[in-house]
Amino acid sequence: MKIRVGIIFGGRSREREISFAGGRTVYDNLDKSLFEAIPLFVDSFNQFIELDWEYIYKGSIRDFYPAAQHIPEGKGDYQIYAESLSEYSPEVLAKSLGKIIPPEKLKSLIDIAFLCLHGPFGEDGRLQGLLEFYEVPYTGSGILSSAVGINKLIQKKLMKAQGFPGPAFFSIPREAWMNSENPLAWYEKTQEQVGFPCVIKSPTQGSSIGVSVIQQNQTEAFKEAIDKSFFIRRVKAESWNKLNKTEKFEYVRSLCDIREGIGIPLRTEGQIIHHPFDLEQFMDSFFAQGEGVLLLESLDAESEVMVEGFIEGKEFSSIVIEDEQGIPVCLPPTEIRKGKEVFDYRSKYLPGLSRKITPIQLPEEQIERIRTACEELYAALGFGVYARIDGFIT
Repeated sequence: MKIRVGIIFGGRSREREISFAGGRTVYDNLDKSLFEAIPLFVDSFNQFIELDWEYIYKGSIRDFYPAAQHIPEGKGDYQIYAESLSEYSPEVLAKSLGKIIPPEKLKSLIDIAFLCLHGPFGEDGRLQGLLEFYEVPYTGSGILSSAVGINKLIQKKLMKAQGFPGPAFFSIPREAWMNSENPLAWYEKTQEQVGFPCVIKSPTQGSSIGVSVIQQNQTEAFKEAIDKSFFIRRVKAESWNKLNKTEKFEYVRSLCDIREGIGIPLRTEGQIIHHPFDLEQFMDSFFAQGEGVLLLESLDAESEVMVEGFIEGKEFSSIVIEDEQGIPVCLPPTEIRKGKEVFDYRSKYLPGLSRKITPIQLPEEQIERIRTACEELYAALGFGVYARIDGFIT
């Protein structure tokens, strides 16, 4: 009898397209003589859907979800995710993809869950807790270590407390930033406590989403980077009004991109806007009334932003797995050679923008130091089964 493997992929995070591609890779490469692969797509509303096989090989989620019959006419050529369609119930949207599986039915459908979700709601312990509640075995770390693994601020604090090296850092709470009468006071704090260049991050995002590197004397870039990490944009009337129709479309399309913009739905002027076309119309109407600045805030936002020192050194990525006795073993680390300062979303996933060399080009003694440090960190933070640990060697 084959082991039934539920491949859980997709999800609602900003990394959902990477998860979708990863789930397809697992589906293709599982040994079908040993395993029955069951694709369980998680949609924008956290519904589990046993996905009809023909959708697995679509290029991206937006190529099939929402389905063509649900996309409203007369709203331009914007590609949208299901959360932009507030006029339909999640159940109606999901039925076009396959069979909706209530969480309590997962145990009767699969023997083990292979987790391919990225980001919040997938890597942060919430899904792990749901599966444990319904007694479904799953791959990877448990609840607590997943919660630690996704939050860079918690990681930094725990690592510092246990003596692991790292750059200076501090956090900026969202309310403190939004209500700040002098935003440049945070720049001055950065100069005093961290120094420049510095890195500004969204603490719970993966794939380098919401990350910026700021040099000294880049005060305006500093403020924009903090907004970027909070998934906020401030649009000026003069900037919007000088755009033509095509340029406005491209601006809104980029703004609503969940990977490089702030995403949608968003909040502005006391309203929640779900569709990019409606946002474009709203901005036209708002700025037709005169000068001003329009504040746009993503509903999928961060409660605080992290500022840390920039590290000069070789960047590496290491896989740590447990052996049969439960002892963590770090595989030879891979060197990341990026074409620019930040190993961002595009550099990570588009071919030709970065190189990976295994093992990292260092003397054997230094490679062993990296492996030992990764094994110690794996144990200290309570990871389980396997983990990927990234770092720099200076």
